[in-house]
Amino acid sequence: MANLINEAEIRSTWSPIIESATGINDASKLAWMSEYCHNHKLYEDANIMSLSNNPGPMNIGGMGAVAFPSDFGGIGAAGTADGSGDKAPTLLPLAMQVAAQTIGLDLVPVVPMAGPMGLLSYLDFVYEGGRLDNAEAPLYIKTANAAVGTDDNVGTSRIDGKNILRIEDALDVQGGETSIASRYPDAELVAALDDHIPGFVGQADGKPFDRATGESTADNLMGLSLFSKAIEAKTYQVAAAVTREQVQDLKQFGVDAVAQVEAVLTNELTQTINDLIIGEIKTLAEANMTASGVNLDVQFQGLATAAAGQTEGSEHRKVLTGILAAANLIANRGRRGAGNFAVVGPQVATLIQSVAGFVPNPFANTATQAAGAIYPVGSVAGVQVYTNPKWSWSYNQVLVGRKGDGNGPGLVFMPYLMAESVQTIAEGTMAPKVAVKSRFALVAAGFHPETQYAEFTITTPSSALDMINIA
Repeated sequence: MANLINEAEIRSTWSPIIESATGINDASKLAWMSEYCHNHKLYEDANIMSLSNNPGPMNIGGMGAVAFPSDFGGIGAAGTADGSGDKAPTLLPLAMQVAAQTIGLDLVPVVPMAGPMGLLSYLDFVYEGGRLDNAEAPLYIKTANAAVGTDDNVGTSRIDGKNILRIEDALDVQGGETSIASRYPDAELVAALDDHIPGFVGQADGKPFDRATGESTADNLMGLSLFSKAIEAKTYQVAAAVTREQVQDLKQFGVDAVAQVEAVLTNELTQTINDLIIGEIKTLAEANMTASGVNLDVQFQGLATAAAGQTEGSEHRKVLTGILAAANLIANRGRRGAGNFAVVGPQVATLIQSVAGFVPNPFANTATQAAGAIYPVGSVAGVQVYTNPKWSWSYNQVLVGRKGDGNGPGLVFMPYLMAESVQTIAEGTMAPKVAVKSRFALVAAGFHPETQYAEFTITTPSSALDMINIA
């Protein structure tokens, strides 16, 4: 369903409501949450009533028994039964709470979906001047094969290590070469944003033309390749039930049993979405480190017996240097900018907090030294550091990534319905039952999204991972 008003109008309408309900005042988060709330409201308005497909015993089909579409203990085999025609109350305050509490959404750009499916388009600029599938060969190609004839190997791709060849030999039509793909079956055009070739705009050695040569030389051509990826909203769902006695008896303590159940379900959704986002970031970071061949691991000398002239502070500072190195590797590999966030375990967060005021060798950071920070710790050289409390104390890996604007490569979170709540009454016990569903897409968008993430490991000479000398 298309948005019918402009973004400024959406923002002015929803921002005050979101700030009042959640306390969020970050501009970028308010922007996408306002767009999501607008889409959610359109969904609610378009679904005032739905009719049951189940035929009734009379001429007019009735509503039939209450059943969830995903069949939470309802009719038929699990996941196969149609739901009854009840209107599902998609509670917007509950959806806002899920969005506000999901810290993983601070790590990836958020682009709300207006429907349950769509197309995500992205483009690439390539060195062209010809085609792969006809007799007009391009000037440069990328292939895993070695050069044939007088074709010149001008280097290798910094992304996948394939050979970049300058095509010098004319196609041998008599020998059966009808296109450059006949000579190099795996030939592909070279992406300009990934692998820059200076010789494309001047002489083959990268130097500029003189005036006479420039006047008589035809321009080489660059092309634009547009691709699209089909996006489908995936589902997380969870349900809970309370007894009538719990609802009645907890009221005397001022406790709303149904509200408490919804809070637990919301927490379950947010933690699961967080785990999914961080897990996907880790997978992409591992792929980038493998492809780059770079090892950023940091090794401590052993804090209890530090080397001469070393202190705990100087040892801890190595973690900050590792984060900065990973951020710069992302800038080098992705060419979109340096990494701007890091995710660490609780022990590594303690190291960063402890070195925040290390004066003899200062390092720009705003890490707070207040213990108990669950998520944001502070920033290190412009890199925002987050703690993942679900990682164990001894977890010694650090994830670093770049959160873009949703238009470049990398992970993109696309929410459709952050939280749809359905409340019903069980027929046997007459007790309330609550089900919450979250529908979204997490997409690795663009070309080489892995280049926007990196990781490194903190090791010690011994097998022990306890990096803090508490003695």
